[in-house]
Amino acid sequence: MRKLSLILAAGAIIAPAAAFADFPADQAKACAALKDLAGPDLLIDKAEPVAAGPMQVPMYHIELPIPDHCLVRGRLEPRKGVNGQDYAIGFEVRLPAAWNGRFLFQGGGGLDGHVIPALGLSPGGAPGLARGFAVVSTDAGHEGDDASFAADQQARLNYAYAALGKVTIEAKAIVARYYGKPAQYSYFAGCSNGGRQGMMAAQRYPDQFDGILAGDPGFRLSRAAIGEAWDTQHFAKVAPKGPDGKPVLAQAFSEDELKLVSDAVLKQCDALDGLADGMINDVKACHFDPKGLQCKTGQSKSCLSKEKVEALAAIQGGAHDSKGRKLYSGWYYDAGIADKGWGFWKFMLNPTLGADSLSRYFSTPQQTPSGFDFDKLEEQTAQTGAINDPTSTYLTSFAARGAKLVIYQGLSDPVFSAEDIVDWYDKLNSDNGDMHETARLFLIPGMGHCAGGPATDHFDGLAALQDWVEKHQAPERLVAQGQAFPGVTRPLCSYPKVAHYQGGDVNSEASFACK
Repeated sequence: MRKLSLILAAGAIIAPAAAFADFPADQAKACAALKDLAGPDLLIDKAEPVAAGPMQVPMYHIELPIPDHCLVRGRLEPRKGVNGQDYAIGFEVRLPAAWNGRFLFQGGGGLDGHVIPALGLSPGGAPGLARGFAVVSTDAGHEGDDASFAADQQARLNYAYAALGKVTIEAKAIVARYYGKPAQYSYFAGCSNGGRQGMMAAQRYPDQFDGILAGDPGFRLSRAAIGEAWDTQHFAKVAPKGPDGKPVLAQAFSEDELKLVSDAVLKQCDALDGLADGMINDVKACHFDPKGLQCKTGQSKSCLSKEKVEALAAIQGGAHDSKGRKLYSGWYYDAGIADKGWGFWKFMLNPTLGADSLSRYFSTPQQTPSGFDFDKLEEQTAQTGAINDPTSTYLTSFAARGAKLVIYQGLSDPVFSAEDIVDWYDKLNSDNGDMHETARLFLIPGMGHCAGGPATDHFDGLAALQDWVEKHQAPERLVAQGQAFPGVTRPLCSYPKVAHYQGGDVNSEASFACK
């Protein structure tokens, strides 16, 4: 799943299945008839039946099962933007022959820019399309991997939130046209930027979705960009210089040094939940201080230099200005800090300059992370944050409809701080009273960004969300497993509860209680 999440974030192409020559004639005709919906602001580029079978991701040898379905690809609001550049909101809808009466919006990733195949992927279980959902995806209003679209005001708005609303309405109309009736239930599922879109859907389009599954949401994306620049500066202070004289961030901390940190965190905090099993459930009770790892006089092994201890403490403490005001949240100490995925997102995307794509997008274009002035960055990111960051706790209409929001977050996510989403969730409840019957948060020990790490990161969040919406069965715990712990299951508890070992089989989630 970690590989898959990276593929989706990058917008990789999944090879399509072949067209189905024996598709039922009435459905094939209804599929082709969707081209008739085209108009000045809606272009239908494709409407054709597709056969059941595996879909391939050739580069990673991943196969995903799909049923017979009608594939629709189109574009909304084609226009000329600034500098004569062409823009449109690209989208894809997949309509299964055996429809379960439900609609699912699949969130995007990164800066979007690609129409990812609308399969309805989730952290566990079969893709939504294979379950019978009609699924839609979008490129959020621009094409390409870079942030050049940000020069166009409407493209920024579409990426921030507008494409989400427009595509939802159009896709629902296509679903109703194809099946002759509207969807009975509407869902959203996404991680990373898709998680941000999910929170945006709850806040800006409260009447459009009955259930939203938002994973590792970049809901404070503009401030996370500041955090990224902060991290880059502190990594650069302890990184060796390359032949060009620039710091090589990938070598700021070695794998052994990060493992030293992870082992020390586990030693101090792993058993706080009653069992030392490689996972820290009670992370808020973990008060780790990296100063304990600082090399003593004459010591050079199994320790960190004073400079690296200070850099790590600064990074984990979070970005602030010269007066000490917080600009972005701090980070929990967790076992996943030694995982390769942590280093990948923190400094391996560009081993010399750092992963500064977010910083380039949300800050003055000519700047680099090493030149940022943290007394000015709050103001420089404020306008983008105003349209892009779904930080509101005002969900009265969403709650009144009985709609449900499930958020899950990796405690070792190096991109978006788990501490930040915990603070937002606490504020949601303090601002509105108990919102536990509308929104629930699940923290995943060891998990990195959307998947991976020393974690039980495989769980069926979509099924749990469905049960909550349709059967009124609120999720108290999600049963999870993961490649890092073969044969082990664990409960992911609804925050603020955490899993505590009660005795019995150490490999079974049944041996844990959420307290």
